[in-house]
Formats: sequence, structure tokens, C-alpha cells
Amino acid sequence: MSMTLLEQLKDLLKISRQKKRNEFNRVLSVGEYLSDRFEKAAYLGFGEGSSIYDSALVFGDVRVGKNCWIGPFTILDGSGGPLIIGDGCNISAGVQIYTHDTVDKVNGGGERAVGPVTVGRNCYIGPQSVVSYGVEVGEYSVIGALSLVNRSIPPGARVYGTPARSSQERLD
Repeated sequence: MSMTLLEQLKDLLKISRQKKRNEFNRVLSVGEYLSDRFEKAAYLGFGEGSSIYDSALVFGDVRVGKNCWIGPFTILDGSGGPLIIGDGCNISAGVQIYTHDTVDKVNGGGERAVGPVTVGRNCYIGPQSVVSYGVEVGEYSVIGALSLVNRSIPPGARVYGTPARSSQERLD
């Protein structure tokens, strides 16, 4: 009696799940076991050594440098212009980066706002943060979790909050 394809897939999933749990103490969604994060990054033209989770969405003109980690459930939306992420960046789970918005279009019949986004090399963007169109994130910057980055930040900055500000800025 031969196994059905579904039964074989389930067995493979059990084996893969156990292997990941033993090796990294983690359990992932099914898509992560069936895909290769590094192959997906290479397919998208990202730099050598970069990876992107299967659950991440990529739209438009998105360019990612070498040795970057793009976490699960991220959105990289370069449909309003180029979205460029430099070498050595970590983009955490749930981060959303947009090169456009449609507020003016929806509220008054205007055009959608667009602008490129650049994330310099060796930056960290914390979980669930949002980076708006037209923003430049300077190299070696850290953006704290749950931040809204709606203006450019200089190299080496440490920002957090909504809107994102450095700990030295006054919150008038």
C-alpha cells in the first residue's frame, strides 16, 4: 500500500519540524520548511549572503545588499520608487517599508505620494516598525520596535517611538 502525496508531505514536515526544533529550538510555518530563504533572496537579486523569509512580501523596485536578514511577515514595497537596503542590515519581523502612500489620492482625488527609501549599511530596524516614503536611514542606525519613521534620520542615530525620535530630542 503506497502513501499518498499528502501523507508523504506530512511525514516530511514532521521530520523537518523536529530537525529545526532540535537545531534552533524553533517551530515555523509550513512555507518556511518548504522554501529556502537564501534561494528566495538570490531569486530576487539580493546581495550574496542575504536571506528573506517565505512570508515576506516584496513589491516593485527593491534592492538589498549583501549579508542582510529580512525577517518574517515583512513588507518591502518599492512600487513608488526604489527601496534600497544597504549591506549588513537586519530588518526584523513585521517591518513595513513603503515608497508611497495613497492618502491624498483617496482624500481629495490627488496623486499618490511617492519617494525612494534608502536604508544605509549596517542598520537594524526593530519589529513591527514602519518606514514611510521619502525617508533616508543613515548607516549604523538603530530603529526601536514599534516605531514610525516618517522623516530621515542621520547616520548612527538611535530612534524609537511614533513618530520616531532620538532619546535626546524634546517631545514638544
